[in-house]
Amino acid sequence: MKVIDLNADVGEGAGSDAEILPLISSANVCCGLHAGGVEESARTIREAMRAGAVIGAHPGYADREHCGRREWSVTAEQVQHLMLYQVGALQALAEAMGGRVCYVKPHGALYHQLCRERPLAEACVQVLEHWHLPIVGLPGSQLEAACQGRLPFIREGFLDRRYRPDGSLVPRHEADALILDPQQAIAQAERLLQHWGVQTLCVHGDTPEAVALIRNVRAELLRQGYLIRSFVHSNKAARSGGANRQGEEPTG
Repeated sequence: MKVIDLNADVGEGAGSDAEILPLISSANVCCGLHAGGVEESARTIREAMRAGAVIGAHPGYADREHCGRREWSVTAEQVQHLMLYQVGALQALAEAMGGRVCYVKPHGALYHQLCRERPLAEACVQVLEHWHLPIVGLPGSQLEAACQGRLPFIREGFLDRRYRPDGSLVPRHEADALILDPQQAIAQAERLLQHWGVQTLCVHGDTPEAVALIRNVRAELLRQGYLIRSFVHSNKAARSGGANRQGEEPTG
């Protein structure tokens, strides 16, 4: 059986979460530094649990002006502190609400630096070993290499971003960096599944037309016989979600 996870960055105040959450299987909940805040995170956790989506922590740089998408010069120790502070806080918040954080997907510039710079990737993995949480990142990255034999690594592809030939993403400041057409997003999904072996497909919650993109890609995947299910097998998330969606199994 063909299985794929659909994830989205939520809890950032983009205004589309209520429409996106029922369409995905994994929710990357903002930890409150690059966007959002405590109340936004709590509300998103509650809504994700209601929708049956598995909860993941989405930590980033405390740079609201650029939504965490500007690279910082950081040490390995600073990366560890960022991860401990944000993942630990979201985990505590989720547990207090009857849920739990089941994986981690870094955000924005932090994500790309961890995928590119091995010392920073090692620092991140060392922290997450404490919780033994899977981590989401780019296929073939330094982050994937650092996870080998230590943590589950989940290969991710992006439905709404264009790629360079080396597998990195076209920077957002360049022309045509975003994919906004649902048919192009479907074609991108097919390439990523066939040639990159990705386990999860992402739409950014603040991308224009994000809802249309994820809705159309999801419908096409179901038409092709894919099972939409989180890569995390979490019985607690499944109990929180209730009824199955068409073409899906409980997230656990």
